Amino acid sequence: MRTGDSSPQDGAADWNHDGIGQIQSWNGCTRGYDCMMHDVARYPVPAADHRVEQTIERSRFICTVRRVDSPGAAQSFIREISAEFADASHNCWAYVAGPPGSTNVIGMSDAGEPHGTAGRPMLTVLLHSGVGEIAAVVTRYFGGTKLGTGGLVKAYGGIVQLALDSLPLAERVDYAEVMLSIGYPNISVVQQAIASLGAEVLEQEYGVDVRYRLRVPRANAEALRAAVADATRGEGAFSVISEDAG
Repeated sequence: MRTGDSSPQDGAADWNHDGIGQIQSWNGCTRGYDCMMHDVARYPVPAADHRVEQTIERSRFICTVRRVDSPGAAQSFIREISAEFADASHNCWAYVAGPPGSTNVIGMSDAGEPHGTAGRPMLTVLLHSGVGEIAAVVTRYFGGTKLGTGGLVKAYGGIVQLALDSLPLAERVDYAEVMLSIGYPNISVVQQAIASLGAEVLEQEYGVDVRYRLRVPRANAEALRAAVADATRGEGAFSVISEDAG
């Protein structure tokens, strides 16, 4: 069902540009473009599905947001919301299925609204939000009053921003699994480094020396390596076993 500001010649800008971490509570930078400038090994993501609603010139706008880590996950979410609001005039969407501000895995659609008035402003807001792995679907029920090109851009971008303003966030963290071997005199200092750098002890073995298998945020792996080298005067052994997305 497409009515209101749309016309038969209006083409939807449907496209995707291709390229999940474990989440923790996020207490760091949350909103705004400057938040994007951090290590891609850890960044804020939506903590849960979130929905807001707004009425503009008698048209009802509903924005639903979800965390997505791939184009496939984004498209599944879009289909779900489109089916939920199958009687709506439009279900427009945009997503950034990667780190905050990354354009490697993005998509958008005007879904029958005039070209460039829905998907593009939605995507722009997402790209400047400082939040990664995020998709938004804006559902519109036409209320009888045309908003015009400028009004549509403002409405679609505005309701996505409204959703972001109250969006619960978590932190995505990439991890590395590492092995280290140290002498007994170095245990106290190394254990302090392990704790301060957010590493988790998976295994420990006491023999001729002390061996640890750790899970550490990837962004902190080099700092841990340096701490071990400093504590043991270069005699400790450190190796990365594997890396994962948490």
